[in-house]
Amino acid sequence: MEAKENIVYTKSKSFAFEIIKLYKYLLNTKSETVLSKQILRSGTSIGANIAESEYASSDKDFLNKLYIALKECNETIYWLDLIYESKYIGSETYNSLKAQCCEIKRLLSSSTKTIKDKMANKNNNN
Repeated sequence: MEAKENIVYTKSKSFAFEIIKLYKYLLNTKSETVLSKQILRSGTSIGANIAESEYASSDKDFLNKLYIALKECNETIYWLDLIYESKYIGSETYNSLKAQCCEIKRLLSSSTKTIKDKMANKNNNN
């Protein structure tokens, strides 16, 4: 993996731990189960797909795993917005988590674009 993907992996794993903490907080403090389970699934899936991409069977498979991680990022932002707007978390927690997720999303967007361009150039050279 390139250095950029390692950064994405590290940040997504750290983010997953924050999402797990949020899940526990929502479950234990707010007795909220539906939204908490949704954000747990999407928020931890980001890093899982990045980890899975490391052993992709092809460039296309690698790109696909990163696209799935990107979609999970977007879904996580949606759940964060709902949780915040439902007053389950305060602005400090929300802003911190959303900033982390948006940073991962930007890194994934950049990575997928770079990989897609490399694949296109490779195909054009054949």
